[in-house]
Amino acid sequence: MSTTSDYSTRTVFFVSDGTAITAETMGRALLAQFEQHDFNRVTLPFIDNEYKAGDVAEVIARAWADDGVRPIVFSSLVDPELLKIISVSRPLVLDLFASFSKSLEQELQIESTHATGRFHGLVDQKIYDHRMEAVNFALAHDDGASLRHYEQASVILVGVSRTGKTPTSLYLAMQFGLKVANYPLTDDDLESAKLPGSLRAHRASLFGLTISAEQLASIRQERLPNSRYASVSQCRHEVEEAECLFRRNAVPYIDTTAISIEEISSKVIQTMGLARRLF
Repeated sequence: MSTTSDYSTRTVFFVSDGTAITAETMGRALLAQFEQHDFNRVTLPFIDNEYKAGDVAEVIARAWADDGVRPIVFSSLVDPELLKIISVSRPLVLDLFASFSKSLEQELQIESTHATGRFHGLVDQKIYDHRMEAVNFALAHDDGASLRHYEQASVILVGVSRTGKTPTSLYLAMQFGLKVANYPLTDDDLESAKLPGSLRAHRASLFGLTISAEQLASIRQERLPNSRYASVSQCRHEVEEAECLFRRNAVPYIDTTAISIEEISSKVIQTMGLARRLF
């Protein structure tokens, strides 16, 4: 049976000898399954020597004293000696590296190199240049700023203002090296039953983003409070017309109201049949 302390705010550490992106991504995905708990999340990257590991152990010990419950550590540390130092403070340690490396060593019949920073060290100049080219393309073609070179786009995101087009474009560029343009539907576009002229030749590359009128109004209120642009009635009109335009022209679309940028991006990739190119 759970005690009251079980549901206190618990500190969770994401610890790595690199950027901690892997530990944080995996850890957050697991913690999302325990919505009844409150977590204080702390990311500690570049813990690559015994002195830093000792400092981490002290931070963990203080968190235990402050919270009154045992901290949780998601670790992607490669060096087991560093993890031993951190473990002195007796947190619950979830060693993401060891969990999988042993099984891989057995299957591949070879020992891991246990070398730190290998994942990010694999990124060569060609891959970096490709990613930056995609980011620059997304920035140049953000919010309809440029209508040129749409033929180079892997996907063109379409939707009314503030539906998540820009962050999705940049995420797809940064994470997958995809060239993404985005186009904002205006009142003039919505009055027509046809796609805007600049998009018609690229219909196969179009993907629509929509959102609930109430959520859209809330987002727009932060930008232009008490304006017609942010009114629920205006937002409802725009959303309804945009969705009609998508259906009329067979443009696939997704409701972004309650899903993350990561989920939106995965849906775009899956629906459009794009390659998931991870770096």
